[in-house]
Amino acid sequence: MEQNILDCVIVGSGPSGFTAAIYAARADLKPELFTGLEPGGQLTTTTEVDNFPGYPAGITGPEMMMDLQKQAERFDTKVHYEMITKAEFSKEVGGVHKLYAGNKEILARTVIISTGATAKYLGLDDEKKYNGGGVSACATCDGFFYRGKDVVVVGAGDTAAEEATYLAKLVNKVTMLVRKDEFRASKAMVHRVQNTPNIEVKFHHELIGIEGENNLVERAVVINNQTQEKSTVDVHGIFIAIGHKPNTDIFAGQIDLDENGYIQTEKGSTRTNLPGVFAAGDVQDHIYRQAITAAGSGCMAAMDAEKYLAELH
Repeated sequence: MEQNILDCVIVGSGPSGFTAAIYAARADLKPELFTGLEPGGQLTTTTEVDNFPGYPAGITGPEMMMDLQKQAERFDTKVHYEMITKAEFSKEVGGVHKLYAGNKEILARTVIISTGATAKYLGLDDEKKYNGGGVSACATCDGFFYRGKDVVVVGAGDTAAEEATYLAKLVNKVTMLVRKDEFRASKAMVHRVQNTPNIEVKFHHELIGIEGENNLVERAVVINNQTQEKSTVDVHGIFIAIGHKPNTDIFAGQIDLDENGYIQTEKGSTRTNLPGVFAAGDVQDHIYRQAITAAGSGCMAAMDAEKYLAELH
């Protein structure tokens, strides 16, 4: 029996994946979407989304993803609650790409990769316990909820410096915990931190625990890694800013990635170095990392895929 070759397969189910599905389905590409292990992506770990246009009262991350999925399914997107574990891409224009969900082989003329990125955490049990109760990995997503309060930012690179200076505009005080005796951030970012009066930097300090009632953050437990002296900082929010890891392991060696593992796309498009393979959302964007920019690039990917298929005929 000859296997069905699909016009469009979407790998991943965050805002970029579902937006790509909505556009691809409306273009009659009959897309099939594979959700991966975290249906709805990073947004499902965000309690309140207040900055996505069109939700004047705000919405929770999981609800918003359900809305996007329903919209994609309304136009007959097929959603598979499965994970793509392996990919064999064709290098030919018009070639057929092979994807595998376990032992199941899927053939596709175009593939849109929307596998996102995963925030790196320190690995403390308390991070999981207080996730959604004051622990966050995204200042632009959650900073608003800490207006006038005190927060901690963990990290020493550009991400941490950016998060700290962003939060400083909203909160009462930011305490930065830097493990070594210096920043890894660029000089410009370090100057911004140093010139922001309500940021206090604690070098040689690490977060080792979190305390609070009812799973809400009240204190950060820190240690001075030179003197081994432990102390607590009274805070309502703890932002872990030690970077993200793009979910691209299964594509390595076939698709051009940058030094941090993000997929490289052609400027002004979602095209990768392989014909018929497109990338959208946080898997190729380490700068903006917002639901709305991910959704926008999902729309671009579906339009790029449609154009690619049209040019084959």
